[in-house]
Amino acid sequence: MRLTHTARSARNWLAGIALGTAVAFGAAAPQQARAADDITVTHWGVLMYGAPYAIARDQGFFEETGFELGEILTSSGGGTTVRNVLTGGLLYGETSLAAAVSAHLTGRDILIVNTGAATVADILWITMPDNDEINSIEDFVGKRIAYTRPQSVTDMTLRMSLDAAGISADDMELIAAGGIGDGLTMLQQGAVDAVPILEPIWAGQRDNYKAVLYLQDVLPRVAQTVGITTREFAETRGDDLRALIEARRMGVQFIKENPEEAARIFAEAYERDEEIMRIAIDAMLEIDYWSEGGFVYEDMDRKMDGLRLIDVVDGDVDWSAVVDESFLPEDLRSE
Repeated sequence: MRLTHTARSARNWLAGIALGTAVAFGAAAPQQARAADDITVTHWGVLMYGAPYAIARDQGFFEETGFELGEILTSSGGGTTVRNVLTGGLLYGETSLAAAVSAHLTGRDILIVNTGAATVADILWITMPDNDEINSIEDFVGKRIAYTRPQSVTDMTLRMSLDAAGISADDMELIAAGGIGDGLTMLQQGAVDAVPILEPIWAGQRDNYKAVLYLQDVLPRVAQTVGITTREFAETRGDDLRALIEARRMGVQFIKENPEEAARIFAEAYERDEEIMRIAIDAMLEIDYWSEGGFVYEDMDRKMDGLRLIDVVDGDVDWSAVVDESFLPEDLRSE
């Protein structure tokens, strides 16, 4: 039987700042009731990272695995998610791999415990539908091409794509537009020629723009987000972390097996149109977006290559020093 909940989520879709909450109350234990755990998911209520958690909450998977879920909190980016976990006393957060690695390299008390979004292929570049001059990445030469912010994932993936296509970034004007909504406004006003967009925003805008660069057409897979905790929690709350990661995995499996029902649940959680969410979920399933939790270190190394390209990190990362696979189901651990 599906559990019901009260969905509260994004009020500002394009700005990427939202708050979604769901409080699950369990019966108090005879001796002592343990407080439910809040977790944080980057861009909860806005982008696609949160879908497995929304499904797991709705379907009772957290209760099934024994994890007491409190609120699902949002953040406006990976750095904020890391700070929420490290200083806010949260057990777990899903954040960008870049933010997790940056925290580790600066000596912060952090562990990566699972993979979230396994690819950056939810990002694409678009132009106005009547622009006949841009139809592919090769047509970016001599044009004004936007990304969001310096050292952002759109800055990184744009430069990685240009490198992969053998095109120099010096052959075009690269413009930091700000947020996704800011970029769309600049595109509509003719201030830039192409801008990045992500699902599920793209699912609702497909009739208004023309896609000119899908990242999966030019890049191999690049890991995007990971689950993090502190070393203290890893030592003292291991069973809860395993239960949480297993519940999220069940959410991913449910999406793959029941995309139509998943779209309905996800739309309710994010307060969005169900048809749009179905389009977005289908697109994510096509690119195998959600990992069940296991690590593909080759894809993580590619992310580091991209981060060095935009001067976010310097040198290599010893994954064994920051990744702990012991909280994954055994079949997902590296051999």
